[in-house]
Amino acid sequence: MRVLLAGGGTAGHTSPLLATAAVLADAGVDITCLGTPRGLEVTLIPQAGYPLELVPPVPLPRRPGKAMVQVPGRLRAAVRATGDVVDRVRPDVIVGFGGYVSVPAYLVARRRRIPLVVHEGNAIPGIANKLGARFTPHVATSFPDTDLPHARFVGLPIRREISRLDRAASRAEARQFFGLDADRPTLLVTGGSQGARRINHAVSAAARVLAAAGVQVLHAAGRPEEVVVSPRPGDPPYVVVPFIDRMDLAYAAADLIVCRAGANTVTEVAATGLPAAFVPLPIGNGEQAHNAHPVVQAGGALLIDDAALTPTWIDNVVIPLVSHEGRLAAMSEAASGIVARDADEKLAAMIREAAGEKA
Repeated sequence: MRVLLAGGGTAGHTSPLLATAAVLADAGVDITCLGTPRGLEVTLIPQAGYPLELVPPVPLPRRPGKAMVQVPGRLRAAVRATGDVVDRVRPDVIVGFGGYVSVPAYLVARRRRIPLVVHEGNAIPGIANKLGARFTPHVATSFPDTDLPHARFVGLPIRREISRLDRAASRAEARQFFGLDADRPTLLVTGGSQGARRINHAVSAAARVLAAAGVQVLHAAGRPEEVVVSPRPGDPPYVVVPFIDRMDLAYAAADLIVCRAGANTVTEVAATGLPAAFVPLPIGNGEQAHNAHPVVQAGGALLIDDAALTPTWIDNVVIPLVSHEGRLAAMSEAASGIVARDADEKLAAMIREAAGEKA
């Protein structure tokens, strides 16, 4: 069986693609991935050992303008390039995870009558998957109330090193890996693969009060130049890195995370039972706040508006929480019961089901 997996741009599309690819590959499926030259897939997919084909990106603007006028020409070029890939690979099924690269994949699948599976990562679907869901009965969602035709709730596939993570058992190794002290309250900070200016500025500006409270920080900044800290002798570690490859160890090292609320982040954090303060991205269609709601409502996380995230909030809310073992334990228990850890297996089964129709 041959499968073409289309997705990329951000970790939100690439991570579930890779998690699903791992299950399929274990079953002997021939995997090829489809991406664009702009996204994380250019690095992450070859690192995982899968062939990657690149096609031109087709950004879908939300407002009228010059970019909207350019869409038809760009889409035709991307569809031609995708068709060439399909002719070479001859997949039994095409799977799309949303984003720029999925639209031409969906159109080619429809024209060639190739079985199609669509996976939507966010609670509110994006434009690409709204289109793709019209072409197939095989539509998987990460959240139970996502409004798409033929939607079947399977959850969001996450990497096995995270879905199977035992945070407590890995804590000592994880803190040593990042150069953190073994026993201090530990705050993990990340704005996603591209960073988040508000989070970077607010937390780094609170570095002195965090240090005074004995809290150490592991900060994945995306853009490290936005994080300026001046540690004093004897301060707890404040470790700044551009990007964290070993997110399993980062989750294990942390007692609390301050982060955006992309679907992948919300799912991974909840699956590992890591208490969170979610700061939804204030642009787009509000999908990040919707992603976070189930975990927040269960008591596993806090929700803070982007504009309200300030050094004062870090001082008044984050420091008392990260230092309170009882509250953290209760939040961890609440979070860990929210999401399923077997979405990769469920989505792989749907893909095999769709491919079987062709046979």
